[in-house]
Amino acid sequence: MRNPETILEVDDLRVYYATPQGDVKACDGVSFDLRSGEILGLVGESGSGKSTATGGVLRTIGSPGRIVSGTVTLDGEDILKYDDEKMRQTRWQKLSLIPQGAMNSLNPTMTISDQIADVIETHEGRQPADALRERIMTLFRRVGLPERIYSMYPHELSGGMKQRACIAMSIALDPLVIVADEATSALDVVVQRVVAQTMLKIKRELNVSFIMIGHDMGLMAQVVDRLAVMYSGQLLEIAAVRDMFARPAHPYSEILIESVPTLTERKPMKINEGITHDPRNPPSGCIFRLRCPHAMPVCSESRPDMVEVHPEQLVACHLWKKDENGSYVRQSV
Repeated sequence: MRNPETILEVDDLRVYYATPQGDVKACDGVSFDLRSGEILGLVGESGSGKSTATGGVLRTIGSPGRIVSGTVTLDGEDILKYDDEKMRQTRWQKLSLIPQGAMNSLNPTMTISDQIADVIETHEGRQPADALRERIMTLFRRVGLPERIYSMYPHELSGGMKQRACIAMSIALDPLVIVADEATSALDVVVQRVVAQTMLKIKRELNVSFIMIGHDMGLMAQVVDRLAVMYSGQLLEIAAVRDMFARPAHPYSEILIESVPTLTERKPMKINEGITHDPRNPPSGCIFRLRCPHAMPVCSESRPDMVEVHPEQLVACHLWKKDENGSYVRQSV
């Protein structure tokens, strides 16, 4: 049964990229939900399909990519069925984006205020100049930007200020969902914290829901409410962030958490053996089995189902089996 608090529901989303040697299955049967007023973290190595999955949600996949199948239900409607014009209207108004590279996303020939005004007037028509200026100033204050940047160009702002300008633009039309695509990855750790705190402030004040893409498990631990782990186009585990760090259910989740540096030790990611597979020809069975320290014969025979092993902690792994009481128990290997 659908959770009444669910604002976005992604079901069996598949996004493939065509190549002369066959399709790259960059997002292969991904399903998750996003609840009202929460931040869902989407983590995994580079190339795991995080941005492709959210590109499918935003419908920004360009050629040679294509959305093969699935549903993306936003506020009760499947937006994959929208025509191009209705989808254009949906972006910014209901579904917004904070891009990874602010400098590459902002128009260098327009002032910051003109770019935000363009978003507003494209969707709402011409606005009285005084009212539009005050609306933009309110957005600046909301994200912690000084009013003096009103007439400034992107190159005149620091990296953190540019990123917060993108956040201001993303909330200009009060969307329901914002996708933050590695919004802090190009920033130093101090500015990362400022930008992350800005997103938390926006969540509290506007009750907006975020999908936060990243690979920094330490930052995710401080910011998100739930965490979803992806590997090679598939979702392996999803759980409340506290549960994920306290008792990761998937071997890959364990490896990601073990790689988080501490104050006393900087630890590399622990991938024991095996090699990454050709994305055009994924292995049979479990997608992670070639690199998994606990791989069993059954892992090559069938793809594991996503099952609930603890309350609201779901995992796709053959290590988990039902006992005589019907509860899932992790097997020793």
